[in-house]
Amino acid sequence: MMKTAVLFAFVLVASVGMVSAQKSPPDQASATIAGKTLTIKYSAPSVRGREGKLFGPGGRISEDPNYPVWRAGANAATTLHTDADLNIGGLSVPAGTYTLFVLVENPDAWQLIINKQTGQWGLKYDQSQDLGRVPMEMSKPGALFETLKYTIRDEGGHKGKLELAWENHIASVPITVR
Repeated sequence: MMKTAVLFAFVLVASVGMVSAQKSPPDQASATIAGKTLTIKYSAPSVRGREGKLFGPGGRISEDPNYPVWRAGANAATTLHTDADLNIGGLSVPAGTYTLFVLVENPDAWQLIINKQTGQWGLKYDQSQDLGRVPMEMSKPGALFETLKYTIRDEGGHKGKLELAWENHIASVPITVR
C-alpha cells in the first residue's frame, strides 16, 4: 500500500513537471459578456530569442505547412467556445465551439479565421470548413510580448474585444453578444 502511494506521488510530480516544462504550455482566456461565457483555449509559444524571425517570408511560421495561415498558438488547435450567438468583426458566429487560425500574409493586416472543424492538431487546416474570415485591427505593443497571450474583454453592454498579442504584434476584433 505504501509503495503504491509513493509511486502515485512520484508519477503525479513527474507529470506536473512535464507540463510546466513544455515550451508552449496550455493557457486560456475567458470572459462573461452579457451573462454569456466565451473561452479560448490555446498553447502559448514564446519568442525565445527569435524576435523578428517569426512572421513573414523566411520566418519560423512560414515553415508551417499551411502558411500564410497560422494556427494562432502551438500544439493542439486553438479553440473558441461561446455559449451565445456572436457577431465577431461583422461575422455571425452561432453558439458552439470553433478553431481559430490567423491569416498572417500581410504583417500589417491580419485576418481572424473562424473554422468549424474542431479537435484537430494545430497544423491541420481545412479551408472548406471556414465559417468566415474577419479583418483584425493591428497595433504595436510598447514592449515585446515574449509569450503569446489571448485576452477577451467585456466592454459593457453586449460588446467585447478578442485580442491576441505576441512578439511585436497586437491583433484584435470586436465581439457583440446577440
